[in-house]
Amino acid sequence: MPIIIDGYNLLWSIQKSDQESDPISDVQMCHFIGRYLKLIGDDGQIVFDGTGPPEKSGFDNISNLEVFFTGIAADADTVIEDKILANTSPKRLTVISNDRRLKDAARSRKSKALKCEVFWTSVVRQLNRKSSAKEPTGKRKGLSTGETEQWLKFFDLE
Repeated sequence: MPIIIDGYNLLWSIQKSDQESDPISDVQMCHFIGRYLKLIGDDGQIVFDGTGPPEKSGFDNISNLEVFFTGIAADADTVIEDKILANTSPKRLTVISNDRRLKDAARSRKSKALKCEVFWTSVVRQLNRKSSAKEPTGKRKGLSTGETEQWLKFFDLE
């Protein structure tokens, strides 16, 4: 399910809700989202208002996430609305924003609209999940002498 994110809307929401720790930057947020999208096997786009920082190399090579800056002639909401309208399978699309205008645009195309806080909670939860499957100890240590002898007997190699 492709995702379109209102960049500064999400960043502001994160910074507002987590005032105890150091503020997250736009680049850090994008890398977290990229890791999240890779884990869930999805892709997304994030749209920021304006021209962005002069040095944009931090936004390069983020897996599963395309980063867009609208420039000075447009705003993120308009660009996201255009992306919603242009999407060929809007029922599979999820729009992340707290902006009523974007939520209404998503719903009008029968796309899913998620609040920033709900989405970010999901991102953090997924990235903090521990792998539930432990590797068997034999994978790293190899077979014991007794196990080796059993397999040699089984295959008649003694």
